[in-house]
Amino acid sequence: MQTKPVLIRGGRVHDAVHPEPQAVDILLQDGKIAAMGADLDAPEDCEVVDASGLDVFPGFVDAHSHIGLDGSGIGYEGRDYNEMNDIWTPHLRAIDGINPRDPSFAAARNAGVTCVCTGPGSANVLGGTFVALKTVGERVDNMVVKDPVAMKCAFGENPKRVYKDKFDSTRMSTAAFLRGALAAARDYGARKQAANGDITKMPAYNQKLEALLPVLDGTIPLKAHAHQANDIFTALRIAHEFGVRITLEHVTEGHLIVDELAKEKDVPMAVGPTLTHASKFELQNKSWATPGVLAKAGCHVSIITDNSVIPQQYLPLCAGMAIKAGMDPFAALQAVTIHPAEHIGVADRVGSLEVGKDADLVLTDGCPFEVLTHVKAVYIDGVQVAGEQ
Repeated sequence: MQTKPVLIRGGRVHDAVHPEPQAVDILLQDGKIAAMGADLDAPEDCEVVDASGLDVFPGFVDAHSHIGLDGSGIGYEGRDYNEMNDIWTPHLRAIDGINPRDPSFAAARNAGVTCVCTGPGSANVLGGTFVALKTVGERVDNMVVKDPVAMKCAFGENPKRVYKDKFDSTRMSTAAFLRGALAAARDYGARKQAANGDITKMPAYNQKLEALLPVLDGTIPLKAHAHQANDIFTALRIAHEFGVRITLEHVTEGHLIVDELAKEKDVPMAVGPTLTHASKFELQNKSWATPGVLAKAGCHVSIITDNSVIPQQYLPLCAGMAIKAGMDPFAALQAVTIHPAEHIGVADRVGSLEVGKDADLVLTDGCPFEVLTHVKAVYIDGVQVAGEQ
């Protein structure tokens, strides 16, 4: 992308790499962070932004959202995050349902949320694939950072409530259904491989099983909706049985089983949404302390909104609430920047301020985790998309 160079000069740079702010300038060029250092020279035809007295952060990243799939200010017409006529829909792709004109995207970027991972809800045992997007654009294809990111699966109350009169009324049947789907896909993949390109020996094309093959070969993880402790353990049990990657989403009772979760060194955990009422039994132990407790134990923690459960623009506020409940401030910053970027597999592009990464930055007049702080400017791919011009 060819854009006019921008030099951010004189700000306190919180890069999500160093615990303390850095006194460096940042040069944005061709959509990337081209240079960082003290007293950088401005290239010819460069816009120089005086960030004196301001704080500079990476664009905030949300690892688990339904933005663009749950229309703001509209009902059924904009509700595209759950297919409720089929208990397993791994072949569905979030990218096919997202509306970039949803006002939630503007609200997100105005608050400094520059990258989101969005996809199906939790009505189904298998819901389809998530996609990582920038929060600006008219055409979803041009907003994509990574697609697919992960395959959504769900445990606990939601699938058994939605399908209680059809296919699924217990946690046992949810787990059995997921095992059956993964086993069927494994067999389908083995038969494809055994055919060795001979079309006469190939199994009949199955769109659902085909969609699960990237999970089984490790290309993408299962993205497991699990609030309650027993559901978290079931998700991990099935992932270990099939040797597949997994990320844990919500982890509401994580603080109650922190010693066990600390053993899962390769499992990213996204905590939230916490800025809500405990609307069902499995949320009874919801706590702002959870992300801090998990982070202190060495777990890989992100903080999420689950938009529209919490409006996307309140992601930084959620980090502030976690700090109030005892989370280390730097850990909280990482939980809405580099950790969610790692969680969704896009840390090579976003999540921290480093040379070579996408030029996604937020300039504020104070700590963004405090309600009285104002966002002064937001850059996505080196272009100012929000704030004072």
